[in-house]
Amino acid sequence: MKQRMYLIVVVKMPFFWILSTNGNMALLSLSEDTAVGTHVYTLNGTDPEGDPVTYGMTFEAGSRSYFAVDENRGNVTLIEELDREILIHFVLLKFHLVQLQVAEKVRILVTDANDESPEFINTPYIVHVLENTPSGSSIFKIEAVDRDTGSGGSITYFLQNIHTNKFTIDRHSGVLRIKTGITLDYEKSRTYFVTVVAKDGGGKLHGHNKVFSATTTVTINVEDVQDTPPLFVGTPYYGYVYEDTLADSEVITAVAIDGDRGKPNDIHYYILNGSEGSFEINHTTGAISVIKSPSKLKKEVYELKIQASEINPEGEATAHAFSTVTIRVVDLNNHPPTFYGESGPQNRFELTMYEHPPEGEILRGLKITVNDSDQGANAKFNLRLVGPSGIFRVVPQTVLNEAQVTIIVENSAAIDYEKFQVLSFKLLAIEVNTPEKFSSTADIVIRLLDTNDNVPKFSSDYYIARIPENSPGGSNVVAVTAADPDSGLWGEIKYSIYGTGADLFLIHPSTGIIYTQPWATLDAEVISKYNFYVKAEDTEGKYSLAEAFITVLDVNDHSPEFNENIQEKTMIIGSPVKVEAIDQDAEEPNNIVDYSIMQADPANVFDIDQSTGEIKLKSYIRSLDIIHNITNNKDCIWSVVVQAKDRGSPSFSTTAVLKIDITEETLHKGPMAAFLMQSKDNPMKALGVLAGVMGVMVVITILISTATFWRNKRSNKIMPVRRIIKKRHNFQPKTARMEWLKFKRSSNAAEKFTIPEDTKSLQNENSNNNFQVPPPPPLTAPEPPPAPALKTNSPTWRVPTVSGSLSPKIIKKQAKKGDMACTSHNALVSELKRKKKSPGNRSSFIFK
Repeated sequence: MKQRMYLIVVVKMPFFWILSTNGNMALLSLSEDTAVGTHVYTLNGTDPEGDPVTYGMTFEAGSRSYFAVDENRGNVTLIEELDREILIHFVLLKFHLVQLQVAEKVRILVTDANDESPEFINTPYIVHVLENTPSGSSIFKIEAVDRDTGSGGSITYFLQNIHTNKFTIDRHSGVLRIKTGITLDYEKSRTYFVTVVAKDGGGKLHGHNKVFSATTTVTINVEDVQDTPPLFVGTPYYGYVYEDTLADSEVITAVAIDGDRGKPNDIHYYILNGSEGSFEINHTTGAISVIKSPSKLKKEVYELKIQASEINPEGEATAHAFSTVTIRVVDLNNHPPTFYGESGPQNRFELTMYEHPPEGEILRGLKITVNDSDQGANAKFNLRLVGPSGIFRVVPQTVLNEAQVTIIVENSAAIDYEKFQVLSFKLLAIEVNTPEKFSSTADIVIRLLDTNDNVPKFSSDYYIARIPENSPGGSNVVAVTAADPDSGLWGEIKYSIYGTGADLFLIHPSTGIIYTQPWATLDAEVISKYNFYVKAEDTEGKYSLAEAFITVLDVNDHSPEFNENIQEKTMIIGSPVKVEAIDQDAEEPNNIVDYSIMQADPANVFDIDQSTGEIKLKSYIRSLDIIHNITNNKDCIWSVVVQAKDRGSPSFSTTAVLKIDITEETLHKGPMAAFLMQSKDNPMKALGVLAGVMGVMVVITILISTATFWRNKRSNKIMPVRRIIKKRHNFQPKTARMEWLKFKRSSNAAEKFTIPEDTKSLQNENSNNNFQVPPPPPLTAPEPPPAPALKTNSPTWRVPTVSGSLSPKIIKKQAKKGDMACTSHNALVSELKRKKKSPGNRSSFIFK
């Protein structure tokens, strides 16, 4: 909605013009978020006589000055912020001349901008809800208003922490409801605080889209309804009637309370049996009185069975509880033990503490004193706690007259908020040495506060799951569950996984559902089993672990495959041939292959073993003659189509064409013949075996040669097959004679050093003939031979006998280049010829 504002413009001449950026100033609209200082419009007036024109502005009485005008130029400027929601006045503007005034009334429309936030009305919000209100019921309506118009004035509602909230709100109407499937329980939670957010639809403000919101808190009080029976407190009940007790005196009071503490019903009490007309009970207070004089009571002990009934507002009994009161008639001992607090006698003591206090800690918040006004043995009594056993102990246990009562923690683990939010005990004081056994009780009520004392615990130490290998990414595998009995945020659990096997999996942090990665591809043939750890952690980092074992189930997704689709085999009559196909699946029966013959030409000739793939001829075919009688195909090469089929579901199969060349055994019978025939169609196999045989022969030859070499090296003999290969320098022929050594040409290079037959009779001077008994070695080294009649500076030389080569040592000298061209062989032959001419020089050889 637009607000209107009128301005009166006065000019001191009858003629004027009003110029504005928005058109005629008589009808002007401005947005309420127009910035202060904005030039809104321009006044233009003229005087026919040429006098100067001045401008002025006048506002209605009582209105604020929102604009200012330049009296010389006529520029009108906004000087104060506009607010459409409160602006309801009009403005008068006047032009001024010396004597005459001309006025113009201008109407200004203020348009809306989204400058207002939603406001909740009728706050604070306090709602009372019965605990048995059905889920989904409306319990309250929230209302908020926004003074803006259009989308800026529309309001939607929502709740904070919607996932942890037990309530929901209608986003348009603001109606607050209990969530579907949620029930309230007064005994568990009596008050909820719900934060409601109101948000407008947004709009323009200073040229930008702006959204405003507001929040408020709704207090929801859960009211109790009658759904719990009454409960006796202070049991067991013991009462005493003394000999001086007057008739109609109160003996003991039984107390029962309604289990529904919010709006408890009235309790009425009744004696069912055991009174024998001697006792009565007050129906409203539970006080039991003796109606006879003690002297008329016939029994010493009375067992009264009493009943407490809830009475609803209609006067009907709705629930009942039962208890027993023991009343003993005793002689005078008229002072039972009495409990005192800081302000006097007291029979109820309360304390609030955190769970799991240290063992041995004293409950210092309880100030309890016990006293018996009797004297002597009548004043001696025992103290004990009646209630859950083993949690606390009381000190002292025996009292004479009076003592300060101390309660000490004995079992810290049992003081558990998750088991008991309230621990109730009876502190019983009972006399020891009196027949009356006077006693009294005091209620000890301990309210526990929670701590984060529990670790999240999995429902199982390990989880086993199976998933097919063809499952798509993101498939759920298994859900793990853990529980933390702590309350509030301490009970919230976050799940995670880790370990080498967790790469392909994810876990939802709240629900504990383990699922595969969106991109994960499972393959049982690659990895069929995964295991990793699952961690359940609370908000303070306490955690527990479980182990997940995931098995990838094999799916029959591979077909059997032959190494070749067309194979050639040679079959000897009486021996089978074999085909083989491999299935890459991981598990049985998906990878078990069965073989069958799909087609054969001619038919009924071959049989195949279903499991091994061995193909053989029918039993009646024992020769080629029988085959020739079956078919006109004389070359005996037949084609057989073999199918390999796995046992998976669905089953996959593949085929291969087998060309079989049938022949009879023509070689001599034996393993080598069978091997050659079987390897006829596989030449690489035969080549490999041949290479292996040759390798063995080479190894044997090397071993024999090595043994021969080492045997010869240990002897003093020149082997007749050795040859001098080292070249010698040119030197003058020697005069030494070696008639026993004869050289001859031979095609074999080793024969150059063969010893002639006529030299075998020599006395083995050089130890080169093989005598059976070699001569003993000389005692001393032989004398060097006399110098031969050679030219001076001629080199000396030696004939080696052990190494089997004649290699003369040559003394270095200045030789001509032409002399160096002679070979060692020529020099040695020349020297041997000289030796022949002088037989006495045989000893000129030097033994090395």
